[in-house]
Amino acid sequence: MEEFNSGDEVVFNADEATVSVKECIEGVLGGTDYNQNKVNQWTAGIVEHSLTHLVKQGRSFKYIVNCTIMQKSGAGLHTANSCYWDTATDGNCTVSAVPL
Repeated sequence: MEEFNSGDEVVFNADEATVSVKECIEGVLGGTDYNQNKVNQWTAGIVEHSLTHLVKQGRSFKYIVNCTIMQKSGAGLHTANSCYWDTATDGNCTVSAVPL
C-alpha cells in the first residue's frame, strides 16, 4: 500500500496543543475544589475532551493523553509513561494545572 505524502512538512506545535488541553481542563474542572467522588468523572472528561480536540485539528500525529489528579495533601505520586513516535515530525508537551 502506498503512503500519501502531500509534500507539506507538518511539525508538531506544542504551544497549540497546550492551549487546547488547558481549555479542556478548564472546561471540565472550572474552579471546583477537589472531590474524591468526582475524580473518575473529571479524569475521563479531560482525557476524552483533550483527545477529541487534538484529533479534530486534522493533523497526522499520534496522540497519548494522560491525566493525573491528586489532592494536595502531601501524599507522594509517581507516574511513568513510555511512547514511540517519529522524532522528525511528532513531538510532545506537558500541561500542568494546579488549581485543586
